[in-house]
Amino acid sequence: MKKKKSEIVLAGDVGGTKTRLGLFEAARGRLRLLIEKIYLSKNYKGLENILIDFLKGRKGIASACFGVAGPVTQEVIIATNLPWWIDIQSLQTTLPVVKVEVINDLVANAYGISVLKKSDFEMLSVGKIKKGNQALISAGTGLGEAILFWDGKQYVPSPSEGGHAEFGPRNHLELELFHHLSDTYDHVSYERVLSGGGLSHIYQFLKDSKRFGTEPSWLSLKIKGEDPAEVISEMARLKKNKLCMKALDLFTSIYGAAAGNLALQVMAVGGVFIGGGIAPKIIWKLKDGIFMKAFKDKGRLSHIVAHIPVKVIMNERTALLGAASRAMALLKD
Repeated sequence: MKKKKSEIVLAGDVGGTKTRLGLFEAARGRLRLLIEKIYLSKNYKGLENILIDFLKGRKGIASACFGVAGPVTQEVIIATNLPWWIDIQSLQTTLPVVKVEVINDLVANAYGISVLKKSDFEMLSVGKIKKGNQALISAGTGLGEAILFWDGKQYVPSPSEGGHAEFGPRNHLELELFHHLSDTYDHVSYERVLSGGGLSHIYQFLKDSKRFGTEPSWLSLKIKGEDPAEVISEMARLKKNKLCMKALDLFTSIYGAAAGNLALQVMAVGGVFIGGGIAPKIIWKLKDGIFMKAFKDKGRLSHIVAHIPVKVIMNERTALLGAASRAMALLKD
């Protein structure tokens, strides 16, 4: 019997901060990473420029799939947190590939979940494992969501732009936060709160409110000179500043509430996954109980969300692996 030859597929995870590309060998339904490179997205005018650098004339690529942070509704995709227009026809011209697909980055993440190992997850709530829909929520440069519909046999990833739905305050403090943000933004979405920039917004709000004292000069200099969200979360972890600790508390509580909302909206009895770049960095915080308390606090339906498994995705290559899986599936079409 003739052995089926392996084929090379190209995959990409295109985010507001980083673009991660990889070449994979696809053989007998399995993927093996050959080459991977990470680019700072802001340093390039578009995806084509990055691809030219990455491929450097390489040929023999059978298919390609890219997960892009933005709504994929037509042939031209506008990235949400990047000044890029991604044109599928332009990609097909640039690439030495016949089959090219562009999907939402959270859909790519959803495809990636199926190829992860048990060690790639951290458990926030064991819950009760059931067959049914699953959901994914990911805070990073922006806030992404996706749905994994259970069709009776398998999970079918579907995109969502729920991260851009209006932020829903749950108490007086969050209502004040909403008013603080509405002074700056015409539309206050969950992404304005649940993202790297969102943590900075929460911190600034608490700082301006003077609830927890004033900002010390050393912290002000540190925030100005480094990534504000990373400084805030690290100072909170080290318990060096009350403002930072309270900001991360509020961020975590709102994150848990938003994840619980998504679980109810799609009846994600099969589980909720927490993805994105922020969660692995603050896993210690997500495990302290604040996140799950807000997740479960759903009034008369609290008993439903209380039984939903909740896991944090720790593998930063999940979207890349998902895009590679889709690229491999294109070989069969």
